[in-house]
Amino acid sequence: MNSLDQFFYFLICGAALLLSGLGLWFTVILPGVDRWSKRFFRSFFTALMLACFFSSLDVIGGYYPMPLPALRILTILECLFLALPLPMLTAYLLHCCGEQMRSSRLMNTMLVLWTAYTVLLASTLFFNSLIYFSEEKQYYRGRWYPLLLLPLVLILLLNLTGAVRRRGRLSRKTFLSFLIAQVPMTVTMIIQMFVDAFALIDISITLSALTMYSFILSDQIEQDLRHQREIANQRASIMVLQMRPHFIYNTMTSIYCLCNQDPEKARRVVMDFTTYLRKNFTAIASAEPIPFTAELEHVHAYLNVEQAQYEDSLFVDYDTPHTWFRVPPLTLQPIVENAVKHGRDPFAGPFHISIRTRKTDSGSEIIVTDNGRGFDPADDNGPHLALKNIRERLKIMCGGSLTITAADGGGTVVTVTIPDSAAQ
Repeated sequence: MNSLDQFFYFLICGAALLLSGLGLWFTVILPGVDRWSKRFFRSFFTALMLACFFSSLDVIGGYYPMPLPALRILTILECLFLALPLPMLTAYLLHCCGEQMRSSRLMNTMLVLWTAYTVLLASTLFFNSLIYFSEEKQYYRGRWYPLLLLPLVLILLLNLTGAVRRRGRLSRKTFLSFLIAQVPMTVTMIIQMFVDAFALIDISITLSALTMYSFILSDQIEQDLRHQREIANQRASIMVLQMRPHFIYNTMTSIYCLCNQDPEKARRVVMDFTTYLRKNFTAIASAEPIPFTAELEHVHAYLNVEQAQYEDSLFVDYDTPHTWFRVPPLTLQPIVENAVKHGRDPFAGPFHISIRTRKTDSGSEIIVTDNGRGFDPADDNGPHLALKNIRERLKIMCGGSLTITAADGGGTVVTVTIPDSAAQ
């Protein structure tokens, strides 16, 4: 190997060392990966760093005198740590598929092949048919060198086959990560059997590992967000199913009384109450943000029913010129119901509630204002549980937010902010 080749090889080893160190750093600081995967990738990138480190020492040994036994041992350590990630990928594949490693035929086959590779590698200390050094202490491939790499190529091919056969038990991104990680490794390893491309193996395995880690990190973050969204939707479903019993009883009683006193009004209340119930139960099945107009219709139905019961003490003001955006289901209606339920004081005069919307530079706003008793926004009890649930769902489903402030002169202001990314 001439000086230019050594310099080029050293640059590639340095880049691979830097990239593997970057991967190890990412596994330490980035959240979103489960504990087993985090430990796996730490070990994986540590093995790659050691392989790149020994590769760099091997190049340095070409510039500075080094005893021949030390060169042989350095080469063995370099080859050993560079090949170590291959059976580790098998272990990770079985873990992702929920298989027991001890009883896995795939894992046992890998261990046999790995043992064969280790024995062949150790034999280079005593025989020159696989690897040998010249009198000038230059590294050369022996006549039977491809035999040394054969177990590693078989491991890679079996890993690929195992991933393809188990693709039904893997998420799409995890399956792609296995393919992206192992195809370049397999190609470079086969090339190395016939042409000296050892430096390419360093950079190929490191880049493949980084790509695999980024895919799996992205997949697990998506799964975590999906899980959070499911929890939020379940909470919304529970909130729907826990409708206030006395609200239903009072509504049915009012309808019963109105049937004789004002049949036309009774029919309107029945329709409004039907709409309210239909919107409530439809919201359970909705996992995505809905048009604000649909949520506003839900609020209209609810407040019409309430006004039928408290005609002279509940007044509503709508100022909603801007409706061209989406909100998570059961966003506005629970806020309004929360205000009526906890803000209205029958001994303090009429209860006024205002519902406004407006377009802002960054999105849309819904402002619900009442003149009720008010409450402490820092309190997590009573009415705030519903608002806390809405705040979580806003953040998860559309990146929105909810703030609670005291209104001038008493009462409460609840502001919902929806970013433009959630608009229709």
